[in-house]
Amino acid sequence: MGMVLAMVCLASAAAEDRAAVTRALSACGPDEVRFEVQTRATGPVARPEADKALVYVIEVFNKTSNELGEPTVRVGLDGAWVGATKGDSYFSFSVTAGEHHLCTEWQSQFKRLSRNVALANFAAEAGKTYYFRARITEQTNLAFTFDLDPVNEDEGKLLVASSAFSTHKPGNRRKNPKVP
Repeated sequence: MGMVLAMVCLASAAAEDRAAVTRALSACGPDEVRFEVQTRATGPVARPEADKALVYVIEVFNKTSNELGEPTVRVGLDGAWVGATKGDSYFSFSVTAGEHHLCTEWQSQFKRLSRNVALANFAAEAGKTYYFRARITEQTNLAFTFDLDPVNEDEGKLLVASSAFSTHKPGNRRKNPKVP
């Protein structure tokens, strides 16, 4: 009887873990959405609208070799993709005040890379600016760490000033098969 109870408890815990992962990943958008991204040296200086907050996402790609080119990182907010970055670049978007869930995911045709997802949540206040660093770090032999961290305003401004500006549009996987 004790063994059956332990198995039921383990199954219940596993189901709860799967549900928690599903809830967390719901910050991302639909899997079939892909972006084509262009970068340029500089972008417009954005300011938060009076009744909204402004969010910057800055991609930082720390690599030891030049094998993969520049990865594209999709950015999701509360279950919808809002844009993408490519290489060391950034973009910004407005959000309403309140609790939000942010997702970054490596957009790749390779399953091993596209499983790289990082999540963050934050409480936005109208008129404020928030900075998040989406960092990909190559460890060894094409092994990577992928994280998403809030950074303070000074660090955020430095990252934006030292990064390219990203523009993005929805793309088609078949049209751009070389997306890393």
